[in-house]
Amino acid sequence: MKRSLLFAGLLVALLLAASVGIAQYRSRGYSGDSPPPEGARTAREAARHSPETPDWKIEPEFRRDVFTFTRIHYTSVDRGRWSGAGEWWIDTPDSDLNLSFRLQQMTSVRVNPDGRYIELTDRELFDYPWIYIVEPGALVFSEAEVTVLRKYLLNGGFLMVDDFWGDYQWENFHREMKRVFPEYEPEELEMSHPIFHCVFNITLQKQQMQIPNFMQGERSQDTGITWESEYRHGPGTHDVHFRAISDAKGRMMVFIAHNTDNGDGWEREGEFKYFFSEFSEKKAYPLGINVVFYAMTH
Repeated sequence: MKRSLLFAGLLVALLLAASVGIAQYRSRGYSGDSPPPEGARTAREAARHSPETPDWKIEPEFRRDVFTFTRIHYTSVDRGRWSGAGEWWIDTPDSDLNLSFRLQQMTSVRVNPDGRYIELTDRELFDYPWIYIVEPGALVFSEAEVTVLRKYLLNGGFLMVDDFWGDYQWENFHREMKRVFPEYEPEELEMSHPIFHCVFNITLQKQQMQIPNFMQGERSQDTGITWESEYRHGPGTHDVHFRAISDAKGRMMVFIAHNTDNGDGWEREGEFKYFFSEFSEKKAYPLGINVVFYAMTH
């Protein structure tokens, strides 16, 4: 899988990202998540939960040489009382489009304005070097998906996993990934790892990087609580974990954000001023942009 010329301007991106802050907060009205229409292939086909993210054009000569936010459409199963897990479409399309917009706005990276929804078994999977799975607490892979995900990652692909909470959801995700890589174990990342410093220099401690859902985030002004309820998810929701699965040569293939919700930070960026300034601007966008940059340059 080639990285192509997509990130030829990333040295410029470093300078831009270091000198330009997140664009101004955009006031919005809240509406709840809903799944995309059946058969939707791009994020712009799904109903927004807030006013439109600005659109932009890609020059024809760069049509196939852009970064695309690629969300995986997976199957989930009922794991019982303590699952509390969501579905593959949680936070879309807003999170996908907003991160794409901020990435092209703040860096020199050319970004697809539409985003993509694909299944792991789709033939075009290998056209997209970065893929995203959200809420994998009840995810289950088919045998065909296990085979193709392993091939994709070993051939240079990168997976970001986000927004799942507690020990039970972790155990489910871990079990499914061990089917993909029985020989590799996820390893905890320290905040000194280059992924946290490659564009934005993230100096917060790991626990300070916890991003709640936007309602919990607004309440945290008074409660100080940023973790999801153990009543809903079971034990083990308090502590943030950033983990990675790397290949035999040490190349990171999977970045895992557990007990934090970056997707809500991207999705709900302008609906509530405190949530935007405290969680979107300081944490979700810097981490998301860093993960994309690191994945595409390593």
